Amino acid sequence: MPLVRIDLRRGKSPTYIKALCNGIYAAMRETFNVPENDRFILVSEHDAHTFDYDPNYLDIARSDDLVIVQIACNNTRTVAQKQAFYRSIAEKLAADPGVRPEDVLINLLETAKENWSFGNGIATYA
Repeated sequence: MPLVRIDLRRGKSPTYIKALCNGIYAAMRETFNVPENDRFILVSEHDAHTFDYDPNYLDIARSDDLVIVQIACNNTRTVAQKQAFYRSIAEKLAADPGVRPEDVLINLLETAKENWSFGNGIATYA
């Protein structure tokens, strides 16, 4: 059910990008109870002039290795699940491909279950 969008500066290797996708998917499976094969991830790379962020917002020291993760998902998770999810992503991306936790920004876009169609023009969860 989640649709993941990852935005980062251009120039990372395919191996690095695959590690981002794998880490986020693993965190979704472990903390959000996402079923196996429910994997829809889009990666967008940006040149420096199209990737604008504040390097110190909320006293968090960000670098040009900032990874912005935005996930559209059902509005069914508790605050505790979300906190565990954020932690899990930061830990997994720190382990591989080596993203500093300060450089992981996560945003959830929660939606009602009936707002999804995975194909065939069917409201899959309605």
